[in-house]
Amino acid sequence: MKSFPPPYVTGKNSISWLYSVMAETWIDKTNWLPKDTRSTIMQGGFYTTVIHPGLRVVSLNMNFCNDQNWWLQINETDPAGELQWLMNVLQQAEDKKEKVHILGHIPPGSCAKVWTANYYKIVDRYESTIVAQFFGHTHKDEFELFYDVDTLKRPTNVVYIGGSVTTYSQINPSYRVYTVDGNYSGSSWVVLDHATHILNITEANLTDKPKWQLEYTAKSAYGMESLLPSDWEKVVQEFKKNDAMFMKYYTYYYKSHVTGTCDDACKASMICSCQSARGGDPSLCNIPAGLKYEERRLC
Repeated sequence: MKSFPPPYVTGKNSISWLYSVMAETWIDKTNWLPKDTRSTIMQGGFYTTVIHPGLRVVSLNMNFCNDQNWWLQINETDPAGELQWLMNVLQQAEDKKEKVHILGHIPPGSCAKVWTANYYKIVDRYESTIVAQFFGHTHKDEFELFYDVDTLKRPTNVVYIGGSVTTYSQINPSYRVYTVDGNYSGSSWVVLDHATHILNITEANLTDKPKWQLEYTAKSAYGMESLLPSDWEKVVQEFKKNDAMFMKYYTYYYKSHVTGTCDDACKASMICSCQSARGGDPSLCNIPAGLKYEERRLC
């Protein structure tokens, strides 16, 4: 795949034409983004902006971590200077006492190994500044935990992967609404809860009346006091010993359209994915003896 060349690639293989269209659409035509985002959009399709006093959004171009992007064979470390830019943004946010929400497509746990190892260290350094991460790509409903790099035991951050509105593959469409600590002085801006809604395709086809319905809310479904990283770690540990709790997660993972079973190897691999926000590195997982880690396949 050569569709996502880094900025140093020029000529007929350059992707600068796409970034020009993005900047023109997002800034000039719609006023979605302020003009000061243009330079990094043109550099590599990433940007940052403050959306409320004290809350900064960072949007990353995850094609520069895509392990199917062959340009990364030349430079997998930081091909667009995006990670260096991210560190600078986070340092400035820390200095200004801002909180940061990170947005992206491919979740870190599915990225190229070197890139995601560096990203993991950045999240560790700025764990008090980054209060939420939102990604997609897998079409499934899942999450990934980050742990401190010194001990790999203390949960520090959560990646929310909220599913998709497509039916690919063999799943119900879904969307999610996040409840976030509000816009007031001193807000933590953390995710307080989330509610996932699905559209039952089978029912819609039978009745010709598509109907969105609440599938679950995180706090209620998993009995959580909060959605802090430490609470998600408790949920993961409960998955390991409570099959009923794990099967609830497995059902939500497929958005209430489960077509197969999940044996011990399947369960171990899915729990491992929850604990592995570093691509190609299942070292954080405790895979039972005799079982093999099976990396999930994405869209």
